[in-house]
Amino acid sequence: MSHETLAIVLFLTFVAATLVITVRASRNTKDATDFYAGGRSFSGVQNGLAIGGDYMSAASFLGIAGLIALYGYDGFLYSIGFLVAWLVALLLVAELLRNSGRFTMADVLAFRMSPRPVRTAAGVSTIAVSIFYLLAQMVGAGALVALLFGFTSEFAKGATIVLVGALMIIYVVVGGMKGTTWVQIVKAVLLMGGATLVTVLVLGKFGFNLSTLLRDAAEQSGKSGQFLEPGLRYATESQGLSGKLDLISLGLALVLGTAGLPHILIRFYTVPTARDARKSVLWGIGIIGAFYLLTLVLGFGAAALVGTKEIAAENPAGNTAAPQLAQEIGERVFGEAGGTILLAVIAAVAFATILAVVAGLTLASSSSFAHDLYAHVIKKGKASERDEVRVARISAFVIGAVAIVLGIYAQRLNVAFLVALAFAVAASGNLPAILYSLFWKRFNTAGAVSAIYGGLGSAILLVVFSPVVSGSEKALFTGADFSWFPLENPGIVSIPFGFLCGWLGTVLSKEHNAAKYAEIEVRSLTGAGAEGVGPATPPPPAPPVKKGP
Repeated sequence: MSHETLAIVLFLTFVAATLVITVRASRNTKDATDFYAGGRSFSGVQNGLAIGGDYMSAASFLGIAGLIALYGYDGFLYSIGFLVAWLVALLLVAELLRNSGRFTMADVLAFRMSPRPVRTAAGVSTIAVSIFYLLAQMVGAGALVALLFGFTSEFAKGATIVLVGALMIIYVVVGGMKGTTWVQIVKAVLLMGGATLVTVLVLGKFGFNLSTLLRDAAEQSGKSGQFLEPGLRYATESQGLSGKLDLISLGLALVLGTAGLPHILIRFYTVPTARDARKSVLWGIGIIGAFYLLTLVLGFGAAALVGTKEIAAENPAGNTAAPQLAQEIGERVFGEAGGTILLAVIAAVAFATILAVVAGLTLASSSSFAHDLYAHVIKKGKASERDEVRVARISAFVIGAVAIVLGIYAQRLNVAFLVALAFAVAASGNLPAILYSLFWKRFNTAGAVSAIYGGLGSAILLVVFSPVVSGSEKALFTGADFSWFPLENPGIVSIPFGFLCGWLGTVLSKEHNAAKYAEIEVRSLTGAGAEGVGPATPPPPAPPVKKGP
């Protein structure tokens, strides 16, 4: 059996299994809480696995391995940034957000402010960030199919993107949060298993000596010692000051972006208690940390065994480095048949990765549209839960269609790079509003709206006029040049600008509600009154203590 046929069989097996899971989960999806938050029925361990499945996207498996294979040390910066970002999420966001909200990020912001403008801004931001992230997954799907079947036509890659988009819509529309969560759990187990297998085979090939692996990777890269030193991709001598600023900008986006990602934030609502929220993040950190250590071996192993020239020839952005490594190490260890089988397994796992992440992203954006924009802005809080869920399912179709169309045009870009843009947008708009709302008593409606629109607008504006979109060989539009912003990642400008807009909007407005802040402070720290069950109330006074006879 050829690797193409075997990959198709394995992929269809995974799809069939996850569709069965989704259909079974749909039987227990009866109300909005089930659809948006899985009935808050997942344990900390289960949610930790789902967080890992949601976070270890095509950017992690395909993009980072490719960047390390092409640029060595500089590519590993993504792994470090993605992992460190979870400390910010754990310490500042996870528990407090779980205690303060109900279904979406906007529930926290709207509690102490005028709900309609705040929910509108949060809904727009959620959809924008999700679409940026969805682009990366779609590009990864196209690159995988091109490698497996040797397709060179844009039509074949586009057809694959349409297929992935259709499947993600089915997962969300049919299964809601319960179905999506179980798909992510299964995918996390498969991805860790596949990546661990390839890592062990690669290390075994080099006698489990990491130094030997790194030396051979540097030699095969054609860049010698530079491959193991910073400055090959970021902050190079030719880039000058702009290169150094771009590196700082990338670091800021990676470290701060996770705490503002909508599909990660809604995961905190699927557990019953704040303790489970903390536990799930700790499990997520453990799984994700272990996986990013594996990407180090995958990336340098691809450079050593496949070669950077061969990887770049197959896909200039390096998105196929991990599957190419799987085929190469399989052939060296088990023969040609082994290479065929291992390539098919890794390709099927990568497809599973893409499907699970796009389902989570689509659910986050469609939930925000239905719960925030439709139910609370358009219907002014008068929509029934049944109507809300129906609109969420319809919006999943629309958002999926937009992501499919944009994904077809963005196939020349590295998936890890595309995700970094999504992180920058999330850190610029969502994060300032969330942190101000949880920790600043003076914060108000004008500040929240200013932070979200200011950060979101500046990030998208700078991306549009950056070398990512035009003015370079790897740009989205190669035949045009309207770039004036020199950096590829806007985080160094847009993130501080988002915080500045939030502060400025607050101090220029006279609105202030100290009582509401006091209530949300109690909620965030204790969980009292959370989940929309009414205002937080202090515990009853203790009975008087009798003093002696």
